[in-house]
Amino acid sequence: MPETKKPASRKSASPTPRAQVDATLFRAAVEQADIAISISDPRAHIEYVNPAFTRVSGYLPADALGEKQSILSSHTTPPEVYKAMWHTITGKQTWSGRLVNRRKDGSPYLADLTVTPVLDEAGQISHYLGLHRDITALHKLECAVRNQKALIESVVDSAPLVLALLNLEDRVVLDNLAYKALMSDLGMTEPAKVLLDAIRNELGNGFGAFTPGSHAFLDRQVRLDRPHWRSPRWYNCSAVWVSAASDKADAFYNSEGEPMLLLVATDISRQIQEQEKARIAALQAVMAEENRQQALRESLSAAVYQMEGPLNVLGSVVTMMGRRGCDPAQAALAEALKAGQAALETLRTAIPARAPEMSTAVNLNEVVRDVLDLSSGRLLAAGVSVSWKPQMVLPNIQGAPTRLRGLLKALVDNAIESMNVKGWRQRELAITTISLGDSVEISVVDSGPGLAPELRLKAFEPFFSTKKAQGNHLGTGLPAAQQVAVDHGGCIELNPAPETGCIARVVLPLQHGAGISAEPASSANGHHHGR
Repeated sequence: MPETKKPASRKSASPTPRAQVDATLFRAAVEQADIAISISDPRAHIEYVNPAFTRVSGYLPADALGEKQSILSSHTTPPEVYKAMWHTITGKQTWSGRLVNRRKDGSPYLADLTVTPVLDEAGQISHYLGLHRDITALHKLECAVRNQKALIESVVDSAPLVLALLNLEDRVVLDNLAYKALMSDLGMTEPAKVLLDAIRNELGNGFGAFTPGSHAFLDRQVRLDRPHWRSPRWYNCSAVWVSAASDKADAFYNSEGEPMLLLVATDISRQIQEQEKARIAALQAVMAEENRQQALRESLSAAVYQMEGPLNVLGSVVTMMGRRGCDPAQAALAEALKAGQAALETLRTAIPARAPEMSTAVNLNEVVRDVLDLSSGRLLAAGVSVSWKPQMVLPNIQGAPTRLRGLLKALVDNAIESMNVKGWRQRELAITTISLGDSVEISVVDSGPGLAPELRLKAFEPFFSTKKAQGNHLGTGLPAAQQVAVDHGGCIELNPAPETGCIARVVLPLQHGAGISAEPASSANGHHHGR
């Protein structure tokens, strides 16, 4: 029987042609790699270096083989770095870091090094594979960038300007010390957004299209009101569109930069405060004259009001007597009626007319602050403590500022009088402002005895007062204040406070198309009043 040939074994004692190709390819790749490669034994003796190792370090294979890796050390790398490296690689983990090395000619260079343990079949370390490259030039560039950044930051931080760089989502990506100080002072997260929102509300149409280097807006003044009688802050704001390179990978080949907004805000509070002192002084004189005129208007209006009743009765009597026939008494009464009506008309013409006032943009925070400053003496005399909590930035309304000050002063005076009762200890006045979108609300809350429910509407009737017995309350303040609110397209509501006292809630629209008359519809208009 012929001998059967056994199939050839798949294993071969000699490498297959493919294995030879792989080995040749691997060696060629290592030899031609542009990164310095070295292989050393577990005791760090060098067993192999590639040509790139020679180019970087200057050591030929004949110089390096058999030597320890420490021939590259410049002895300026901290020992802790080597200790951490050996702890990692002896633990069979890859270590990466930077070492200060020394070339064969003695010149130092910075090496970016990666050391990987090579394990044998038993899982023990047989060799170490070292890969390193000279990053001295890169390090110099990094240092130049850091130095430039530090220089710019020192200049920016020392500038007495608030600087903030924002993206299109209003997120601050870069700021300076003045910005951080403002953030701390205002107790808020990002003052830049508050400033930008205020300017957007003022402009009404945003900042326009992005054009690098162009101004988004220029020299816009923003008032920031702070609670608890702290002085307001004013900032003059400008913004420039800038183009920033994107750090996203997919934007590497995109030449278009990312739109950024550089906000520059200058604190002009000191200058404005000096102007405010002069304005308040002038306003005190104007308000004093207005109060004098208003007192005269109130007195004459009250006289007219008081005379109209008897004259109306007399007119009715004369009419009735005339229907009954000719009566000498009727003729005499008719003459008296005629004289009374003439005197009444003389009184009406003697009532001082209110000076015309142009409608303009009005910041109600400023109006409230003016009234509180003007009423500070009276508040102190009555022992009233004031809590002032304004919305930091309030949109302007269109209105007559003098009449609006009169409205607020009427409410404040009314609150002071309600609490200024003998024996009444709780004397607190709280004023808040808030934006409601298309309108602004002012809330004046006192801790007085309050107002009976049946009097909430009656309090707005001319010449009604709960304090007429005292002789100096004509009851014209709240009706006049309501008329001002109505002329501005708004209203005033009186409601009981949660515990004690009264809440006067004023709501005024930002825009009122009907216009604002210079003179209120009612001739009874004033500040001296009572509930």
